Amino acid sequence: MKPLDTTTATRARMSRQKSRDTQVEVALRKALHAAGLRYRVHRRPVPAVRREADIVFVGAKVAVFVDGCFWHGCPEHATWPRNNAEFWRTKIEGNRQRDIDTDSRLAEAGWLPVRVWEHEAVDVAAERVRAAVDSRRTR
Repeated sequence: MKPLDTTTATRARMSRQKSRDTQVEVALRKALHAAGLRYRVHRRPVPAVRREADIVFVGAKVAVFVDGCFWHGCPEHATWPRNNAEFWRTKIEGNRQRDIDTDSRLAEAGWLPVRVWEHEAVDVAAERVRAAVDSRRTR
């Protein structure tokens, strides 16, 4: 098998992976809404930057990204597949680099990027996001 070849079963399994409105993302949005925060969902914080945040607080300029442990290479839970190892390492490392680039571009535009890992407790993550939004609103 060449590095980019995948099996039919792998392609089918990966195509079923949700990229938006995941369980964690919806739970976080519910917690933020219950805390009285209002936001936009799946928007580009900076139109010129082709990156979409999961939750956007326009007035406070806070962009929240809910990152999956596998896809973004979580330091606690990342797994490195043995099949197509080179392909997956390149893919995940590319995602990490894009995340760093996104955070940098948003910061340059005056935005505060907040990253939430999918394994984080929703109440803890919601409090972290709320604190970030509040800190930006009082400036």
